[in-house]
Amino acid sequence: MIDSGKETWAANELRDAELGDARLNKRLVKVVGTLASHAASSVPEACDSWAETKGVYRLWDSLRVTPQAIRQAHRQSTVERVEGLDAVLVVQDTTTLDVSHRPATKGVGPLDRPSRQGVKVHSALAVSTQGVPLGIIHQQDWVRDPDTVGEKHKRHQLETKDKESQRWLSALEATQESMPQQTTMVTVADREADIYDLWATPRRPGSELLIRVSHNRRVKHQARYLWDAVLQSPVKGELKIQLNRSATRVPREATLTVRYTKLAIRAPAHRESKEHLEPVEAQLILAQEENPPTGVKPVRWLLFTTLPVRDYQDAIRFLRWYSCRWLVERYHYVLKSGCNMEKLQLEEVNRILRALATYCIVAWRLLWLTYEARQNPDSPCDSVLQLHEWQSLYCTVNKTPVPPETPPTLHEAVRWIAQLGGFLGRRHDGEPGVKTIWRGLRRLNDIAETWKLLNPDHSTHHLRLVGKA
Repeated sequence: MIDSGKETWAANELRDAELGDARLNKRLVKVVGTLASHAASSVPEACDSWAETKGVYRLWDSLRVTPQAIRQAHRQSTVERVEGLDAVLVVQDTTTLDVSHRPATKGVGPLDRPSRQGVKVHSALAVSTQGVPLGIIHQQDWVRDPDTVGEKHKRHQLETKDKESQRWLSALEATQESMPQQTTMVTVADREADIYDLWATPRRPGSELLIRVSHNRRVKHQARYLWDAVLQSPVKGELKIQLNRSATRVPREATLTVRYTKLAIRAPAHRESKEHLEPVEAQLILAQEENPPTGVKPVRWLLFTTLPVRDYQDAIRFLRWYSCRWLVERYHYVLKSGCNMEKLQLEEVNRILRALATYCIVAWRLLWLTYEARQNPDSPCDSVLQLHEWQSLYCTVNKTPVPPETPPTLHEAVRWIAQLGGFLGRRHDGEPGVKTIWRGLRRLNDIAETWKLLNPDHSTHHLRLVGKA
């Protein structure tokens, strides 16, 4: 058993870690537990001592440690959480780690603009159909070759395997290999994944696609093109949705008409006859706002899916599944803003990639806690927090020296953690977001450590190890 209480969940999550040395395995557990308890802190701030700080940097400096080995144990735990589920969503997206403010960093490459330098990262996040992040099932990182900058016009001359768009197919292949065969896995992605080769690639049984359409492709239909053909299908019903506030939008309710139809989508014209490619049959679901407010851009989703759409309820279910795609964007937000990946003072790209693999587990944990409390609010919080953590949390928030005999619910505990992070908890505030939770966890760690010192009878060896999240 790990001695330090804050490492208990990390010890469970990483119990299958194989870094080639038991001491490195133990150090990884300690580092992940420490960084998760101090999200948004720098490494020296997160660590209790200079020796602990050096331990983090030694892990990231070690030539024996690979990012793949760090992620492997988390991937195994993720697969265990998936086992037994009828279906799981695998949401994919790409982000960048921009280190342009440290121009001396070795081994990085150009990003979307040559003046920006850093690393590209593509993540495949497993999510339950209820919207709970289960873990990173695949993550790919790469550095762009500076010699290829400015050659975007040549992309049509290259095969998919020689382009960055291959990342979507590579993630699909990797997740199919990892996921339990009895679980239906649905790859969910935005318009960047609207790639003919992704649609047409052979998939194992139970592997489905749910992709937002970008291109108005040719179809075997009298309308000739995809959008026109879908719009000729009848409206099957209406769906009311609440749109959250964004940088370009005020919160509002939108009414969407829903259509769905089955079409045979033809291959790109420059490849169809040359490669003898057959059309791909798929279901199309269109949810479109017919009468948006004046001056407001209408909501419009056109989804390609290999899932069978038998009726209106199926169409609504798959639209809601697609809405879970934004969780991978939140994951990248936590990775960069909550874990401050771009602010790490690392001088060489391989150290950045080891740090990325470490923080990929931390970012998932923070996101999981946020959404687990929403989906399973009545479960006891000792499935997540240890005895000294929930007792100190209860007494601090409720201003009492005596904790209850039984733990509060997970929903109550997470709201209290968010209060420590600045969440006001007013009636119209809704549920706390991941930002207030990571702030609150940082404060809770300090409070819980003090509680242990003042309550030695509740030392770590009395605490039960929590099971897999």
